[in-house]
Amino acid sequence: MASVSMPTDFLWGVAVAGHQIDGGDTTSDTSFLENVEPTVFVEPSGAACGSWEHWPEDLDLAAGLGLNAYRFSVEWCRIEPDRGVIDESALDHYEAIIDGCLERGLAPVVTFSHFTAPHWFACRGSWLAPEAAADFARFCDLVMERLGDRIAIAVTLNEPNLQRQLAGGFLPPQAWEGHAVTLDAASKAAGVERYRAGNVQRLDELELFEDAFERAHVAAREAIKARRPDLPVGLSLAVADEFALPGGEAARDKVREECYGRWLRLAEDDDFVGVQNYERILYGPEGRVATHPGQQEVEPLSLAGAVSYCHEVSGVPVLVSEHGMNTEDDEARCAFLTAALAGLDQAIADGVPVLGYCHWSLLDNYEWIFAFGPKFGLHAVDRVTLDRSAKRSAAVFAAEVARRSSQVARR
Repeated sequence: MASVSMPTDFLWGVAVAGHQIDGGDTTSDTSFLENVEPTVFVEPSGAACGSWEHWPEDLDLAAGLGLNAYRFSVEWCRIEPDRGVIDESALDHYEAIIDGCLERGLAPVVTFSHFTAPHWFACRGSWLAPEAAADFARFCDLVMERLGDRIAIAVTLNEPNLQRQLAGGFLPPQAWEGHAVTLDAASKAAGVERYRAGNVQRLDELELFEDAFERAHVAAREAIKARRPDLPVGLSLAVADEFALPGGEAARDKVREECYGRWLRLAEDDDFVGVQNYERILYGPEGRVATHPGQQEVEPLSLAGAVSYCHEVSGVPVLVSEHGMNTEDDEARCAFLTAALAGLDQAIADGVPVLGYCHWSLLDNYEWIFAFGPKFGLHAVDRVTLDRSAKRSAAVFAAEVARRSSQVARR
């Protein structure tokens, strides 16, 4: 930690992901899976939010909220559309985004893999291929060589534990059946024995993917640090606030170990751990207290619970790399944001070292197999014109940030 240049200012930002906002992606595993028949995806991502062209406007929106950080992903499939073939124009694109961030006072928080990977990578078995970790490390080195001098924080992998968490009751059985059918259809369409992807997995391969993600993270961290030892590096985890009712401690602890144990132990060697929290899960003596599969137990204080737990176990600082609420009711989002940030304030006051908070998301975007149904954005996006329009929650978030920033300035 002594050699790492950690951020001195609290990072207030928004988080986005390339495939979910860019549009026009034709070279990724996810775009291929969206378009096979049958597919578990409700619809293809298509133009998404058009951010490949509209990124300056998106950065202006973030800066206009008074933020000082912008989390985004560099898309491997754009930079290396075929194995060993580098698209310099894609690197130019990401360099422009990073420079655009810096010009607007936004610290670039860069995710090297936000679920998607190149189609060629998936055809070789994705992360399960023997050479996958080396391929990913090579990609990270390529990005660092060109862009690494201006990155503020590096996130290697986004939610490598998500599928394990979803298997605990967030997705109904038919969704997992849909995953398997989609992968079979993709294997046939691509003419390969085993087409695989990080964000569409088979239940019987969860542990294999987790082992592979662990190898990939370690290799990526080494490649990034080789270029810039002072750059803070970590991974981001999907973390529910696992809450034990009287007698539910054993059931809660079992789930914690299954979903987070290996990752928080892995994070002990990182500079921080990214926490992505959206819900609280209750446990009683008989296990998880029943809610409808996929339903969120929305509780603003779940954020404080999640960051406190992750720091306690890992011993490293926390970056809230995602947090938000899926709702069409923006007034509910406003109330949720205010209460959640107050809870985070208390966790920080209690001694949890938190580097920053990135809200998910700047825009209503493409939410994977659920397509454009979920609404997490501070801004709505017209599906036809791609025009952005601010919701009231954008102003509420800006006000919460401004109030805290002014308090710090007065100290």
